[in-house]
Amino acid sequence: MRPRSGLDPGSVWAQRLRQLEQRLRAKEERIVVLETENAALHLKLAEYQGLAGRSTNEVLQLYSAHSQQQKLQKSSAVIQMYGAIKRLKRDLKSLHSFALELSKDFQRQSKTYLYQVLTAVQGIQLQNEAVQMFQIKAFDLEQSLQELTERYEKEKQKRRALHNSLVELRGNIRVHCRIRPLLPFDTAAGHLVSQDRQRNFSEEVAYATDDETVLVKCSRPGHASINKTFQFERVYSASESQDAVFADVAPLLTSLLDGYNVCIMAYGQTGSGKTYTMLGPQSEENLVFAIEDESELGIIPRATQEVFRLISEKPPGSYWVEVSVVEVYNNEIFDLLAKDSCGKGSGVKRDVVTTREGKSDVPLLTHETVESASEFLHLVKKGLQLRVRHPTLVHAHSSRSHLIVTLTITTVVSGDSFGTSWEDEQTSQRLHKEVSCTFPQKMKESKSTSSSRASSPAQLEATEKMKQVKARLQLVDLAGSECVGMSGVTGTALRETSFINRSLSALADVLGAIAEQRSHVPYRNSKLTHLLQDSVGGDAKLLVMLCISPDQKYLTESMQSLGFGTRARQVQRGQVKKKNFPVLSKIKPKTPVD
Repeated sequence: MRPRSGLDPGSVWAQRLRQLEQRLRAKEERIVVLETENAALHLKLAEYQGLAGRSTNEVLQLYSAHSQQQKLQKSSAVIQMYGAIKRLKRDLKSLHSFALELSKDFQRQSKTYLYQVLTAVQGIQLQNEAVQMFQIKAFDLEQSLQELTERYEKEKQKRRALHNSLVELRGNIRVHCRIRPLLPFDTAAGHLVSQDRQRNFSEEVAYATDDETVLVKCSRPGHASINKTFQFERVYSASESQDAVFADVAPLLTSLLDGYNVCIMAYGQTGSGKTYTMLGPQSEENLVFAIEDESELGIIPRATQEVFRLISEKPPGSYWVEVSVVEVYNNEIFDLLAKDSCGKGSGVKRDVVTTREGKSDVPLLTHETVESASEFLHLVKKGLQLRVRHPTLVHAHSSRSHLIVTLTITTVVSGDSFGTSWEDEQTSQRLHKEVSCTFPQKMKESKSTSSSRASSPAQLEATEKMKQVKARLQLVDLAGSECVGMSGVTGTALRETSFINRSLSALADVLGAIAEQRSHVPYRNSKLTHLLQDSVGGDAKLLVMLCISPDQKYLTESMQSLGFGTRARQVQRGQVKKKNFPVLSKIKPKTPVD
């Protein structure tokens, strides 16, 4: 090792030597320690070798002892297993005997249950036979009930036909009653009703117990309820449709074509369903024929369709139809088909007079000729748009006038054809064909036109013998009777209500006078009764359609309507006379009329 520059080489080596000496002394000390440990280990090895010699003998002794112990343990285990086997055999024997007893008990119970099942099956078979017997008896009873029901319906129809014949012979007024369902405006109309009447608010008190009887529950605060019944020719419940109503009206239209005057009149309180029955439903936008479903059509459109259907079955040109529409408003008559100078529809005031024959007539009344039901409904719709309406608390579209739609059916017959024989029918038919082309001009110029068109003296003579025969169908939608406190009307509407109630009261007075067979009947007390004189007291078949509400708060008005109908039934006017229509009307045409 080369000494650093600047250092004394002797001191460096001396220092190096001292370091090596220190390291040597440390090595020597370490050797002494290791030698000491080695000696100790040799001593332990000798000790362990001595111990190992002794342990070998002990291990041999222990092994022989362990072998004997294992033999003893094996012998003890065998003994224990043998005892366990004995116990298992005993248990197996016990289980076997228990299984035998259980099997015997199961067999006994199986036999018992099988017997019970067989008994139950036999019982069920007997019950099935009994059920079959009952089913046969029930089927026989159902057949008997059906037969009795059919017989009852036939007898009821016969009784009704006989009753109708009796009504016709006596000249009685037919009265039908229709109960409308509860409607939303019944609830809306209750805020001005007295507290006593609001107590049973929207409670049904009028029911149809059968198709001829109305039951009304009459009650007052602090008194027991009293049931009153009213009998009419027909009663319609709230669930019966427009079809059911018209089914009972249709036979009158056949009478119309047979030469009888017919009048169908709807009577009742405001909002009781008169206009719905006569025309059909109404809406906010369209108050006239607001109908989407034809099943909702009322009597007026249905009657028109039926009349033209019946006419189509008659000889061509033998019948034609005219229509007039009037309203009685504030005891004045207005012609709703009249037109002003500009050709627009405007209700023109008319008057009613009594002719020398004692018949009521409206001079200058507009009569429009129609050839189909659609033309008729179009004219009626135009007239209805002029009808006076005013909202009340009872009904939002309350009619403030009496509507009278008149459908006049005219035929022309020869003067000699009244009472003609069957042999003269072909001659009568020829005469009808000869004048059928002249009649649509309303016969205003019948004599001059017929004479000018006659091509021979025989035709001229036959034409001069022609005679008009008219039958009239009046369809009347009366304004509703009102309680001023209920309807809440004031001003003009109150005046309208006064005229409506007075005219309806006059109608009741007329019926009372006829029923009591007084010498004087006050037809002229009201324009309404004067206009309907021929229908109410004359030779028309009259049907009054009572319309009532089932609601408790309208009980007074419903009772008044039912009382009016009861009085109307008591009227006997004598047998209704038939117009002298010729036998020709019974001949079926070869080609239908358009």
